Amino acid sequence: MAQPSNTLNTHPFPPRAATPSIPAPPNPIPTRYQTSFLSNDPVASTPSNPSGPDYQAPKFQSSSSKLQSSDIPQRPSSVSQPQPSAEKAEDEGLEGKVGGLTIENITSNVQAINSTCSKPRLKYLINHLVTHIHDYVRETRLGNEEWMTALKFLAETGQMCSGVRQEFVLLSDILGLSLLVDSVDHPVPPGATDSTVLGPFHTDEARRFELGETLSKDEEGVACLCVCSVKDMKGQPLESVSVDVWATDSHGLYDVQHDTKLVDGRGILTSNEDGLFWYKSILPVPYPIPADGPVGKLLGRLGRHEYRPSHMHFMLKKGTGSGTEEVEYEDLVTALYLRDSPYLESDAVFGVKESLIVDVEEVDKETAEKYGVGEEIKMIAYDFVMVEKSVATELRLKQAKEAMEAQGRECVFIDGLPVPALD
Repeated sequence: MAQPSNTLNTHPFPPRAATPSIPAPPNPIPTRYQTSFLSNDPVASTPSNPSGPDYQAPKFQSSSSKLQSSDIPQRPSSVSQPQPSAEKAEDEGLEGKVGGLTIENITSNVQAINSTCSKPRLKYLINHLVTHIHDYVRETRLGNEEWMTALKFLAETGQMCSGVRQEFVLLSDILGLSLLVDSVDHPVPPGATDSTVLGPFHTDEARRFELGETLSKDEEGVACLCVCSVKDMKGQPLESVSVDVWATDSHGLYDVQHDTKLVDGRGILTSNEDGLFWYKSILPVPYPIPADGPVGKLLGRLGRHEYRPSHMHFMLKKGTGSGTEEVEYEDLVTALYLRDSPYLESDAVFGVKESLIVDVEEVDKETAEKYGVGEEIKMIAYDFVMVEKSVATELRLKQAKEAMEAQGRECVFIDGLPVPALD
């Protein structure tokens, strides 16, 4: 067996297999991204039936007369009457009292047509989306050629998606949307561990390991000992936390990117009574995200690279057990980034947070003896702090209310989600 190197791989472009394109991520849509407000809206009421006998579709109204019998909206021959603003239409649920279609009032027309939606949260989301997209067109003076280019790009992005690849998730990542949504949905109080993007390479195929076992069989990597703790906000150790870990091999590839389908470089451990877990693996290296599709081409047009800094992924879950006094904790999806890695300040998917950057340490004699490793091995140490679900829910609601107040919006909250307050 080859001896693992005891020096860090400092080369920014680690060797990779000579393949024409980067293998695809394993899952079409990671579990964390699978919620759909279209089918599982927590605040949805029974939708109206478009084909039912009592259904009446909203209609455009001309500035001077009723619609013609064809019910096709007509372009006005003169300037239309002043129309309610998009914000007013959006927040007040404007119901059809709009004029002929112009640049200025097209937004309120769309809001009016959408006003029959019986799902408050869905209507709120779509009306906001329409408002911002329409404003974008007006502000940038978007032309037909540019818009068709954008539609072609979105079509190609969808065509790139398959049962083993989700190009839209990648697009969300490189635009910073994934991290933004995660930060809004998973706020953390001071002292708790920050979350970050899940990424496309998590799978449910990892097996459970005993504490101290080796997760990676890669003999070319730099051997590493990871020693971590899990505590609550009061500093008390958390026992029986399930810790899902996954990282790249020494060539910057995840196991699912190899044709062998060998599960390696990932595993699930459980914290002990002292809230500790430890394992042996190899140091991760920088790697490129899949760049052989439309998202990669977009990065090229923007003059951006496709690399991510060296990091290890973690997903921590604490079950409630059977005891009546057991506390429920928010799941924690996060990652640790090596301080000396390139691309920390230009991560292609914007996943790096300062609190998640760690040093690679040397192992002293006492630590080596305690964990049964050689002194030549490297070490990463980190203390994870999980948040009680009730605390996270309260903080999420507090920040949402503050955000609505800062925007001057009157909202009510249903299941912690804002919808416009009705007069």
